[in-house]
Amino acid sequence: MSTLLYILASPRGPRSYSTQAADAFVESYRLAHPADQIKTLNVFTENIPTFDGFALQAKYSILHGQKQNPQEVAAWKEVEAVIEDFKAADKYLFAVPMWNFGIPYRLKHYFDVLIQPGYTFAYDPKTGYSGLVTGKPVVGIYARGGAYPAGTPGEAYDLQKRYVEQVLGFIGFTDMKSFVVEPTLMEGPEAGKKHLDAILPQLREAAKSF
Repeated sequence: MSTLLYILASPRGPRSYSTQAADAFVESYRLAHPADQIKTLNVFTENIPTFDGFALQAKYSILHGQKQNPQEVAAWKEVEAVIEDFKAADKYLFAVPMWNFGIPYRLKHYFDVLIQPGYTFAYDPKTGYSGLVTGKPVVGIYARGGAYPAGTPGEAYDLQKRYVEQVLGFIGFTDMKSFVVEPTLMEGPEAGKKHLDAILPQLREAAKSF
């Protein structure tokens, strides 16, 4: 039995194109893998610890080999719990809308907590950085109001898909598949639904072998 961690990054619920697309993936996945566990984490409702104050002090205490005070210990345990929960999964699904060419701030917050030296990546002076979350597949589903296809001038504005893929690659992911729903706004709501419907068969098929 495997665990799929389904990470939602939209507060719009069923109105979100990224959520609708990812839900279709999950529905097909559940049918194809009935014994697997699907765990959903919505970054807008999850109690992600703030990464400032004692948590930030704790990080630098660890980096510099200094003893942590009790407040730092407590704050760092919350950070470790988020990381452990993430690393416990076997497979990952991200549903990400584009906000101002990038990702929603709550997903950035989640990444800022997750990406810690010694936990999700390592550094060696001779070989450089290496990811510690390895051997696991991830699917990213991205929705955006405009269109930013590869090979066009609009591609330069895509700080959403490229950022997520770079972050996940940094912490060790190599088996990454991406699906994009675009545009969802610039051509009107009917066109948005058309683009969503067009990609659903691909998502359902991909879920079967994921």
